[in-house]
Amino acid sequence: GKFDSSTYKVSGGLHGVGVSCVNALSQEFSVEIWRDGLTWEQDYSCGDPTTPLRQTGTSRRRGTRVHFLPDKSIFAVTEYNYDTLAQRLREMAFLNKGLSITLTDERNIDPKTGEPRRGEFRYAGGISEFIRHLNRGKSVLHGKPIAMEASRDGVEIDIALQYNDGYSETLFSFANNINTVDGGTHLSGFRSALTRTINAVGQSLGLFKDVKENLSGDDVREGLVAVVSVKLPQPQFEGQTKGKLNSDIAGTVQAFVNERLGAFLEQNPPIAKRIINKAIDAARAREAARKARDLTRRKGALDGGGLPGKLADCSERNPERCELYLVEGESAGGTAKQGRDRRFQAILPLKGKILNVEKARYDKMLGHEEIRAMITALGCGIGKDDFDPSKLRYHKLILITDADVDGSHIRTLL
Repeated sequence: GKFDSSTYKVSGGLHGVGVSCVNALSQEFSVEIWRDGLTWEQDYSCGDPTTPLRQTGTSRRRGTRVHFLPDKSIFAVTEYNYDTLAQRLREMAFLNKGLSITLTDERNIDPKTGEPRRGEFRYAGGISEFIRHLNRGKSVLHGKPIAMEASRDGVEIDIALQYNDGYSETLFSFANNINTVDGGTHLSGFRSALTRTINAVGQSLGLFKDVKENLSGDDVREGLVAVVSVKLPQPQFEGQTKGKLNSDIAGTVQAFVNERLGAFLEQNPPIAKRIINKAIDAARAREAARKARDLTRRKGALDGGGLPGKLADCSERNPERCELYLVEGESAGGTAKQGRDRRFQAILPLKGKILNVEKARYDKMLGHEEIRAMITALGCGIGKDDFDPSKLRYHKLILITDADVDGSHIRTLL
């Protein structure tokens, strides 16, 4: 069975808890099996068999078909979302190169053709096509995803990655086709190897002449889109939800990535330089952001510094009673200052449209005068190391903008 590798090479589940739960929570549940030239069937309801196991014929097919109807007395919603199922089945097809999966929704019939909605998922390129799917519409640094695949120490490792010109990272990890949303040893091994390899290749290519220290993991993963898939016998997961892989394979994955990725970058210097130069830019931006953050911290109202000069503060010191009005334009800010209640209403005028922080690096965000003014006025800091909501100086924020397109844009940005 699953424990001695006589039937399954790899499996996402071991104990049958998943199918047992589905059976117990279904008002109708039937199984049809094709095996050894024979066909077998059995029906259940709420986990109890309603028919004996019976042979129903002969067949050359092999496999299992399960029909189930969720128990409406247990589930408030029993309608399945097509897009959710399609996304999961698409992942399965990406992870299993050449596997063909068909999703048919007989609830949704095309009135013109009379055919049900159907999705076909088959990807000969495997997770390399997954990477292209994730990077669609983005500007990539190198044309083809970097693909690495091999079997090491009884573990099948399949990794693909590609960089784009964005600032965020997108990492997906899977173990035996299960999406390990909380990562695990396979992902930590990949991350460690990526950081080490990028630094080693950068040193060998002489790209670190103006860099004071090694690139950090965050630097080398800026703009990275990667999929890490491993398949191994008897995987150890954290909890029944299987969100994290605990099997000790970090060293195996790390050694594999060090070898394969290092060889690829050494054989493709132009690609290596584009990737490493982007990481160097990220490191410089990180350092600039640190300096800007330190400057903002030194000027913070609760750190002994002064409030922004254009802030008209209120006299109340209980933040639960205080209101901060963010006003579009200096002139409107002056009018608001005249009409406010000085006891609990503070006014901060803003010049024009602020920076779109969703698309900006951290250093540029902190270098923007209006954003720095808001950070200082609010007083609760910014970033994972400095943010403290208990220091927020106003518990109510009110936006005042013109009733036009620009005003709507400013409200959206704020």
